[in-house]
Amino acid sequence: MPEKDPCQKQACAIQACLQANKYVEAMCVHVIHHMRECCRLHARHSGCCSGFKHTSKDLG
Repeated sequence: MPEKDPCQKQACAIQACLQANKYVEAMCVHVIHHMRECCRLHARHSGCCSGFKHTSKDLG
């Protein structure tokens, strides 16, 4: 059984937030921040982090 992606929960939270807020990224800064933190810690073990820029600068 494949190992669960450590950042999948955060990736799903981003999608849910964006959908709920008509894709206005500024409304989802908090969940994007959580994804960046997860990717900072788990980028080597998370497929969700590939292509996700995990810089220290948040939107807005």
